[in-house]
Amino acid sequence: MAVKWVGTKYKGVRYYKHPIRKHGVNKDRYFAIRYQKEGKRIEEGIGWASELDPKDKKNWTVEKVAIVLAELKEAAKGLKEGPSRLSEKRAIAEEKSRKEKAEAELQKIASLSFKEIFGDHYFPIARQNKTKQAWLTEESLFKLWIEPVIGNLPLKDISPIHLERIKKNMADAGKSPRSVAYALSVIRQLYNFTKNIGLYFRECPVHKVKIPRQDNRRQRFLSHEEADTLLNALQEKSPILHDMALLSLHCGLRAGEVFSLTWADIDIEQGSIFIRNPKNGRNRYAYMTDAVKNMLSNRKAVKDSELVFPSRNGVRIDRASKTFDRIVEELGFNKGITDTRQKVVWHSLRHTFASWLAQDGVNLYVIKELLGHSQISMTERYSHLQQGTLQDAVKILERGITTAGQKEAGQVMNFTK
Repeated sequence: MAVKWVGTKYKGVRYYKHPIRKHGVNKDRYFAIRYQKEGKRIEEGIGWASELDPKDKKNWTVEKVAIVLAELKEAAKGLKEGPSRLSEKRAIAEEKSRKEKAEAELQKIASLSFKEIFGDHYFPIARQNKTKQAWLTEESLFKLWIEPVIGNLPLKDISPIHLERIKKNMADAGKSPRSVAYALSVIRQLYNFTKNIGLYFRECPVHKVKIPRQDNRRQRFLSHEEADTLLNALQEKSPILHDMALLSLHCGLRAGEVFSLTWADIDIEQGSIFIRNPKNGRNRYAYMTDAVKNMLSNRKAVKDSELVFPSRNGVRIDRASKTFDRIVEELGFNKGITDTRQKVVWHSLRHTFASWLAQDGVNLYVIKELLGHSQISMTERYSHLQQGTLQDAVKILERGITTAGQKEAGQVMNFTK
C-alpha cells in the first residue's frame, strides 16, 4: 500500500505515519527530505521519530530534520564544507564511529599488562611453534628478569628506561651479553606478535635500546686425531650419539637438522641428504662421505621409525644428549678452558667440518653452500684457515711474473737502419 506523505512547515521536510506502531501517544513518523543539487532532485530518508540521531543520541523531530536539510543545502551550494548528501554524511559518521571503536579497542589492549599478554596470548603460541628448549628459556627469562621490571606495566607505558633496568639487573648478576640480548629479543618478539595479530601497533621500545653484542662464534675445532678419539668414545657409550655426531662432523649439519632428518630425505645411492626447513629457511643438499653412507645403510637395515634418529619413545629429539658433554669432559678436551668459544660442544662438529674444508683449500663459496649460510660474510670467518692456499696463489703469480721477465730478457730486438 502506497504511503501518504505529509508536508511540514519546513520546505523539503515531510513524513508519513506508521499504520500501527506508536511513538509516545502518537503514531510513529518516518521523516524524509527533498532538495536540489546541481539541478537534480535528491530524496533521502532520515529515520523514524522513535529512532535516535547518532550525532546527539536523541529522537528525531521535525526541527532536527530541518537542521540536517539546511546543512546539506549549504554544502550543495558550496557555502559550507562537508557532505552534500545524507548518504555521504552517514558514511562519514559510520567511518568516524568505526575509528572510535577501533581506538577504544586499541586502548583496551594497550592497557593490558605485559604479563597478561605474555601469559594469555604470546606464550601459549610460542609453546606450540618453538622447540622445548627455546620456550623454556623464554619462560625462564620472563620470570627471572622481565616480569619483575615490566610485568605489571601496560605496553604503552613501557619505555627504554625500563629495558635499561633489565639490562643492568642481568649484568649485575653476571649474565652474559648473549643472555641479555635474548631477554630483549623476547620483549621484541612479543611486541611483533601483538602487531601481527592486530592487538597493538605502537613502536617497540627495544628499537631505542642498544643490544649487547658478544662474539660467541666458535673458534676451536677438532684435529683429525681428536675427532677419531671422540667418535670412538661415543661409539662405546652411545652408538646413536656416535652416528649423529659422525653425520654432523662429516656433512656439516646443525643439531636440529640432524634431529629432524627422515628417511624420505636420505638418498644413499646418490649419496645426498635433503635438508628440509633449516634454520635460515633455505633448503639445501648435504653430501655423504663413505663413512656416513655405511652408517646410514646399517641404520636403514633395522629402521623402525620415519625419523633417522628417533628418541627412545619414537618422537623427535629436541636437544643434544648430555652424554656428549660428559664424554668431552672425560677426554679432557675442555680442561682449563674458560673462554666458551674455545670449548668443544656439539656445534664444534659442524665448525670442524667447515674448518677442515677451509684448511684443504676449498672455495669459501662452496663452504657457504654446504653449510647453508645465507650470506658469504658468515663463511668468511674461515678465510684465515686458507692462508696457505692464498700464499700458494701469490707464488703462482710470482712464477708467472718471473717467467715472463725471462722471456722478455731473451728476446732479440731488430732495429731498422
